[in-house]
Amino acid sequence: MSGHLGIDELLERVREDLDRVDPKEAFDAAAEGALLVDIRYAALRERDGLIPGALVVERNELEWRLDPQGSHRAREAVSHDLRVVVICNEGYASSLAAVSLRQLGLHRATDLVGGFQAWKSAGLPVER
Repeated sequence: MSGHLGIDELLERVREDLDRVDPKEAFDAAAEGALLVDIRYAALRERDGLIPGALVVERNELEWRLDPQGSHRAREAVSHDLRVVVICNEGYASSLAAVSLRQLGLHRATDLVGGFQAWKSAGLPVER
C-alpha cells in the first residue's frame, strides 16, 4: 500500500461531489442556459463533430477561460453561479476538469456521464 490514490479511486471520490448529468439532462440544461464546454482534442472534434452551441476550450486552457475573474476569460464566463457541463470524449477527464472548476468557485460545474460518445449515441444534435 503506497498511500496514494489510483486514478479510479480518485475519480470515484471526486464524482461524489458532482451532480453528473446524462446526455438528455445536458441537452435540457443547455436549453435552460447552462454552458456546455467541450474539452476534447481537435482531432476528436474533427473526427466526430461538434455539439451545437458548446464552447470549445482545450483542457489546458479551461481554468483560465472559465474563471469569471480571470483576465483570459471567455465572454460566456459571466459568474460563479453559471451552470457548466464539461464534456470530454468518454466522461473521464471531464470529471477532473469539473472539480477543478468547482475549486475556482464555479459551484454548479459538473460533467456529462459518458462524454461526447454518449451524447452522440443518444441521438442528440451533432454538427459536422
